[in-house]
Amino acid sequence: MEENLYDEFGNYKGPDIDEDDEDDEEFLDGLDDEDKAKGDDADGDEPMEEAKGDRTIVLHEDKKYYPDAEEIYGDAEAIVQMEDTQPLTDPIITPVQSKNFDLLEKKMPDTTFDFNFLAAMMDKPNLVRNIMFLGAMHHGKTLFMDTLVLNTHEKDWKINKEIKYTDNRMDEQERKVTVKAKSMSLVLQDSKDKSYLFNVMDTPGHANFVDEVIASMAMADGVVLFVDVVVGLTQHVERMLKHAIQDKLGVVLVINGMDRLVVELKLPPTDAYHKLRYCIEDINETMEKLYDGAGVEVDMRTYFSPLKGNVLFASCLFRMMFTLESYAAIYAETHDYGFDHTTFAKCLWGDLYFNPDTKKFQKQPPDSEAPRSFVQFVLEPIYKVFAHAIGEEKDDLASTLAEVGIYLHKRDYELDARSLLRKIFVQFFGVGGGLCAFIDMAVRHLPNPKENAVNKTEVLYSGDQEGAVATDMRNLDHTGYLMVHAVKQIHRPDCNAFDVFARVMSGTLFRGDRVKILGESYSLDDDEDMAIKEVQNLWIYEGRYRVEISHVPAGNWVLIGGIETSIKKTATITTASNDEEVEIFRPLRFPTTPVIKVAIEPLQPAELPKMVDGLRKIDKAYPIARTKVEESGEHVILGTGEIFLDCILHDLRRLYGDLEIKVADPIVEFCETVVETSSLKCFAETPNKKNKIYMVSEPLEKGLGEDIEKGKVSIDWEKRRVSDFFTKNYDWDLLASRSIWAFGPETNGPNVLVDDCLPTEVNKGLLAQSKDSLVQGFQWATKEGPLCDEKIRSCKFKVLNAQLSDDPVMRGGGQIIPTARRVAYSAFLLATPRLMEPVMFSDIECPADCVAAIYNVLSRRRGHVVRDLPKPGSPMYTVHAYLPAMESFGFETDLRTHTSGQAMCQTMFDHWQHVPGDPLDRSILLRPLEPAPAPHLAREFMLKMRRRKGLSEDVSVHKFFDDPMLLELAKQDAELSSYF
Repeated sequence: MEENLYDEFGNYKGPDIDEDDEDDEEFLDGLDDEDKAKGDDADGDEPMEEAKGDRTIVLHEDKKYYPDAEEIYGDAEAIVQMEDTQPLTDPIITPVQSKNFDLLEKKMPDTTFDFNFLAAMMDKPNLVRNIMFLGAMHHGKTLFMDTLVLNTHEKDWKINKEIKYTDNRMDEQERKVTVKAKSMSLVLQDSKDKSYLFNVMDTPGHANFVDEVIASMAMADGVVLFVDVVVGLTQHVERMLKHAIQDKLGVVLVINGMDRLVVELKLPPTDAYHKLRYCIEDINETMEKLYDGAGVEVDMRTYFSPLKGNVLFASCLFRMMFTLESYAAIYAETHDYGFDHTTFAKCLWGDLYFNPDTKKFQKQPPDSEAPRSFVQFVLEPIYKVFAHAIGEEKDDLASTLAEVGIYLHKRDYELDARSLLRKIFVQFFGVGGGLCAFIDMAVRHLPNPKENAVNKTEVLYSGDQEGAVATDMRNLDHTGYLMVHAVKQIHRPDCNAFDVFARVMSGTLFRGDRVKILGESYSLDDDEDMAIKEVQNLWIYEGRYRVEISHVPAGNWVLIGGIETSIKKTATITTASNDEEVEIFRPLRFPTTPVIKVAIEPLQPAELPKMVDGLRKIDKAYPIARTKVEESGEHVILGTGEIFLDCILHDLRRLYGDLEIKVADPIVEFCETVVETSSLKCFAETPNKKNKIYMVSEPLEKGLGEDIEKGKVSIDWEKRRVSDFFTKNYDWDLLASRSIWAFGPETNGPNVLVDDCLPTEVNKGLLAQSKDSLVQGFQWATKEGPLCDEKIRSCKFKVLNAQLSDDPVMRGGGQIIPTARRVAYSAFLLATPRLMEPVMFSDIECPADCVAAIYNVLSRRRGHVVRDLPKPGSPMYTVHAYLPAMESFGFETDLRTHTSGQAMCQTMFDHWQHVPGDPLDRSILLRPLEPAPAPHLAREFMLKMRRRKGLSEDVSVHKFFDDPMLLELAKQDAELSSYF
């Protein structure tokens, strides 16, 4: 072993380098040039730099095996992302989230009609019926819609399962309450097999969702009124009927719940007849009262009678329905059409009896036990079917049914009683359990779009009724000017965008049209609220699916895609090239006011923009909902009730915002008013000391504020017409009624500004020039009152004097508007100001033994009962009560707790009333965590509201009164004290 090959530690170090080089050279000399080249390329793992023959030593970390991206993609930009830009909680690749909130059809369902046929029928307005279902909650509207769906959609429907096809939201299925109005367009046949296109809208029955019902009425030509025979007409439905009469809609009646007379109330057939008769008479009495209130002429009134054919008897639960004529037709068919069934039908209602000896009908009973014809020929067969189906054994039932020509499959007899009865009634009454009877009634008694076009135009269009545009709408001209009334918006399945649901009033809407969208604020003078868009899609809306079409002629309903960004609530759509003076369709008028409000904020402050975007979508989705931002920065949602707000908050969290929010306790909207005339002629100077305005405030006459809000009088009318209204109805003198300047805070607000200046004291020319600024100051003041920034209500403000500068620059809007607002506030504060709170009307249905418990619950909540009365023909009582909205939170739960769940209530806004106590009484001491007595409530409400809004603790006198005014007050106070 050579020593020089190893170091001193025994490690092998090899021979000297010089010797190795010599050996390599000797070895290479022995090879050809080709072998040398092969040797260089033999090692495939060598780095790229060494492949060129470069023998420099390269460190491992600097070795380059593959080309850089810059070498291959020379023009590409390399972006280096810092490692901490994405939080650890977020996945690197975010998964695609699909919102499965709506129940939708996975593919186009099979139907009994072809959709091309449906689209072709749109061109025939006499074969179209646009109808809406109206009724109280759980009175059978959605189940009736299911009957229409079952008969037009060929699918394996389970007989024992409730589908609720139009309740296509998950929360609707869970709550068992319809929240949104849904439409379906179906081709249905009458008893003569003639096809009609029915556009049907299923509406919510709960009193909170009144906005959906009103929107549906704007779309429909006729109303199908559903009334449960046991419950009868409710207050909520009565209010909706009033609106339908004002909108000049045709009405037909469906008496639902026939099965309840048999199964629940167990009434004998004769008593059941009296119950049905009373129910119809009660509805007719209500209709007469509503017609009188609306001033409808006697010839134009509709009353219900089975003999007229506008009453359908039904049991949606058991899928059966009939009119007298359809029932008579069953008898005629059984007897081989040996008699005229229409004549027979006329004998099946009222005090008519069948004499078996003479084979004739007579008004006197042939014997004391003889039943009326309706009982004998209609009710008794139905009662027998129920009795046999529920009580008989399978074998006996089969033979009994065979006697009347009903044959069921063997497995049908194994079904539960409800499903078995459904099978029986389908055969007993014919297709769909007698669906032809409903089609016949609707076709005969409800107008088609062409017949109703004149009424629809008068009610909806705000422009000239004699103009070219209105003429086309009145004639329902398919080739005329395009006019579309957009009423509501429906979200797409991903909830990121909306489609607009509308009715074509004239012309024909094509996909790809460039349209002009006019918002609610649009007018001929101010066209700011206008946008031009292109129609991207047109669909027929079918609840759980959509059918795309190319065009929609006048008189039909359509779902429009691609134009929703410029629409907030309702809109008017016309072609972009339309040069006529087009005015808008009137915004929806709701018979109630959203007075319940909640303040919300996002749990994560960074998600505020997401929440604001969600609130914009809420504004689109709910016609009556309002969202606003208080001065303190809190976001507030206003709605009609607790379940309404609960649905909104659910949608904000899950559908439109996808975020967690914090919700404050619900409160109500208050109003401010006065009860006396201002104790002093108030004045205020403009900041430049060149102008002085004098004003007093006093309460308006009772009912006048409500009349202005309902549109019974409008400031846009000519002066003489406005004057006549005030002089005739409220005994105003002629001078005052001719001097009305404005209503406030909006054009239909319940406050009045009157010019009460004398021409001898004031330069009327200068005053007229400053009128707009004074009106703006008045409307600003009435929008945000001095007590707690709430709206002022039922106040009359009189301008008594005005010292105005001759120089127009010195009396500009910047000087006059804030001064007019300040003087209105000072006049208001000197007129004994009071707070007003909303009061809810509660319609409660309960058994007789629960009435006492209801009185107790109401008395603890400052409520009182207006009346309680028994429901004829049932063991239930109806209780009508008033309840302050502030005390209504949790009322329904409280009521159910104290009545063991037997009481049902519907609560809706009714009127405003004064809160007891003086809100400015500083002698009142409010102790924390102690309920305030009644006389202290106004003070408590005011202070708590001011704290919540971030205002100063109490109303500041110096903020609203000028120094000269304060001196005048002090002087008057000194004069008064000298007398005592």
